[in-house]
Amino acid sequence: MFCHMKILKANERGHANRGWLDSYHTFSFADYYNPDWTGYRSLHVINDDLVMPGMGFGAHPHRDMEIITYILSGKLEHKDSMGNGRIIKTGDIQYMAAGKGVQHSEFNPSKDEAVHLLQIWIQPDAKGVTPRYAEKSFANAAAGKLNLVTSKTGHDGSIAIHQDADLWLAKLDANNRVTHKLNAGRHAWVHIAEGEVKLNGKTLLGGDAAAIDNETAIELVGVKPSQVLLFDLN
Repeated sequence: MFCHMKILKANERGHANRGWLDSYHTFSFADYYNPDWTGYRSLHVINDDLVMPGMGFGAHPHRDMEIITYILSGKLEHKDSMGNGRIIKTGDIQYMAAGKGVQHSEFNPSKDEAVHLLQIWIQPDAKGVTPRYAEKSFANAAAGKLNLVTSKTGHDGSIAIHQDADLWLAKLDANNRVTHKLNAGRHAWVHIAEGEVKLNGKTLLGGDAAAIDNETAIELVGVKPSQVLLFDLN
């Protein structure tokens, strides 16, 4: 069975600059539509957002979506209809199951620093679930290893989500090497959040991504200090 890797370069993403928000869309989103990249397996959205100081998203609704936010730099103030009011900061992962319906707002509370974040939407395996919230810091995660962020069961200290989607975070220094085994019938999406890595021998830069099918192992080697998100999907 042949291995198939399909690479999406950073400059091939959708782009919307609204002044207060500079956003790159890996998959079709809002006014951006790319029939080749409408999502991948249960992965629906990866938006690479830069929100200017004092700006943000006013209260708006979501339903039946698993929403994961990773703060690459800066701070984001989150409020939601579940009663959560939090400021998440660099290295924090935030999870929200929108389920049967939730409203939230997200603002950059800083007066002088933009916040750089990845917002990820995963389609849940059940509709109408009770909304829930979780967060976890990976600011002090060791370089050179894969850290499990989300899983269906919440095993090994990961955040439990409503989908069989393991999300791994790797912080890599130059020459760090990590390998992830991909079981039969599983698929991977690899997103380079920042830096430069070799993915199974192919060089990828920040903002680049790749879909991987029919492969047994994924090897990531840091070329420069990097952060990589690896999604192991059914």
